[in-house]
Amino acid sequence: MRFGLVKSLNRPEGNLTGMTLFSSTLMAKRMELLTQLIPGAQLVALLMNPDNANVEFDLRDAQDAARVFGRQTVVVNARSARDFDAVFSVMMEQHAGAALVASDPMLLSQRAAITALAARHAIPVVYWGREFVVGGGLASYGTGITWMYHQAGVYCGRILKGARPADLPVLQPTKFDLVLNLKTAKALGLDIPPTLLALADEVIE
Repeated sequence: MRFGLVKSLNRPEGNLTGMTLFSSTLMAKRMELLTQLIPGAQLVALLMNPDNANVEFDLRDAQDAARVFGRQTVVVNARSARDFDAVFSVMMEQHAGAALVASDPMLLSQRAAITALAARHAIPVVYWGREFVVGGGLASYGTGITWMYHQAGVYCGRILKGARPADLPVLQPTKFDLVLNLKTAKALGLDIPPTLLALADEVIE
């Protein structure tokens, strides 16, 4: 709705419908998670793709949340994997105590490179998707993407049978998962608070 693609989520009223992950609207929650996991991190690096249409909203939400939790931020931009080495160098030069990765398809596709660099530089990073944590990232909060692919197939079938996109509501996730990687936390020398462990939907050991 931010970009005027649909009139409303329940009634798109155009020739477009689909699914939303709400990934970019959860930046504040991820910032809260970061402050609980790494309470000593006064400067948080925000890894963004400046070519993403949501970047301004993501940045605003993350910076607003950082102010609420008494944290400062530094923005580091990456348009492709070629930028990652420079991005992490800036994080280290600025003495960032932790990092937050914005929701972005390019960053997701390069998750192996990002988590490897985070491990090499020993910087705790909070992500938006479980896929990062399975690959060695510290923590994530968000919704899985598999339901979206399944539902996209269902919608395609309905449209091919004559349904109008205008009559199909934009579907929203109903469950958001907190995923923690204990092996990564141990490598970083972090003790995950028992309250977060109790809340976690998945703990990778």
